[in-house]
Amino acid sequence: MDAPLVTGTNPTPPGTQAVSRAALLLRLVTGQGEEGATFAHLVSASGLTRPTAHRLLSALRAEGMVDRDAVTSRWLPGPELYLMGSVAAARYDVASRSRDVVRSLAAATEESAFLSVRRGDETVCLVREDGAFPIRSFVLYEGVRFPLGVASAGLAILAFLPEDEIAAYLERHGELPKRWGEAHSAAQLRRRIAQTQDRGYSVNPGLIVEGSWGMGAAVFDRAGRPAWALSVTGVEFRFGPERRARLGRALLAHAHELTGRLKAVAG
Repeated sequence: MDAPLVTGTNPTPPGTQAVSRAALLLRLVTGQGEEGATFAHLVSASGLTRPTAHRLLSALRAEGMVDRDAVTSRWLPGPELYLMGSVAAARYDVASRSRDVVRSLAAATEESAFLSVRRGDETVCLVREDGAFPIRSFVLYEGVRFPLGVASAGLAILAFLPEDEIAAYLERHGELPKRWGEAHSAAQLRRRIAQTQDRGYSVNPGLIVEGSWGMGAAVFDRAGRPAWALSVTGVEFRFGPERRARLGRALLAHAHELTGRLKAVAG
């Protein structure tokens, strides 16, 4: 029998487990991007039994929320998600309002630049713009999700949450070292959080994929909370100490600009 799921920061309310599980599967499907998700990945990542996952995916497919590739058998976002997203875009389309800032950051740094949004205990990549440097990292792409504190964007957001929320997050997610390596233990994350707070920007020294570095800066909403983050990624030799300082200044300048813009739009 499947264990009750916990999504975001609150336990699933009684009577809504099926909705919560279906929503989790939708997030996992969209999180795999254009390639789609294998059934094995969806079962493993969701913690659901195979019969439960198959039943929910079949129901979502019947409603047009997901689709299944006839050749690869991978699960993909369905047409209804596109239609719903189009309607929601008018209110939530931060991506279109931010794309020129992300493009400017990519041009200024010559690295791949990104905008990510906080969703509960995760970040979701919304925008990617490649820089001029020909060697690139492909850890981040539109739709990919990471827990807070893992990728540079999520570390930048986590570092500027109130202390009680940081502590609660670390207590909730004792599984991070097992899934992402000992560098993501609470003690190690605390050290990188303090460094991020001191510098103003985060640094991920190849902790997700060896040799692929990232840096991030938080973007704040009208309440002063870190709701989004700008980040850049690239190969290790491009992130020496002197260049990291320059990249950090560029990140902070662009994050400050985007914070002002999004606050104005929200107002």
